Amino acid sequence: MATITFNKEAGTQVFGSINLSAADAENTKAAELLAFIKKLGLVYKNIRIATKGQTVTIEGEVDTEADTEKIALAVGNVGGVETVNNLMRVTVSEPASQFYTVVSGDSLSKIAGKYYGDVKKYNTIFEANKPMLSDPDKIYPGQVLRIPAEK
Repeated sequence: MATITFNKEAGTQVFGSINLSAADAENTKAAELLAFIKKLGLVYKNIRIATKGQTVTIEGEVDTEADTEKIALAVGNVGGVETVNNLMRVTVSEPASQFYTVVSGDSLSKIAGKYYGDVKKYNTIFEANKPMLSDPDKIYPGQVLRIPAEK
């Protein structure tokens, strides 16, 4: 995976509003993102996060494509993040997911109908986006979701 673009105005608020020097602010943002990933319980073997303005670079290693996608989406769906450069290595090969940016009027059922041809497969999308999603009805415009390949 390479670079994903997000709506920097939408998403979970993670960053504090402490006035720091530019270098300290970037280190603090990276630490806050790492704490957020840990809080969500996302799985990784090792990880390094760097920030520069509204761009986040993630390096490290995970077991599956789903793990790297979830980490990238968790970080990207944070308010103030516009771009995620996902440079993580995957140890177990599997098909990559597609990504979808939610628009006004969307529901997981509607999205499932578009990608899978079956609105009843909304739970596949919900499960693929846990723990970022806590409820299938709580999606918002600008949010980027994983749409896993059908098995």
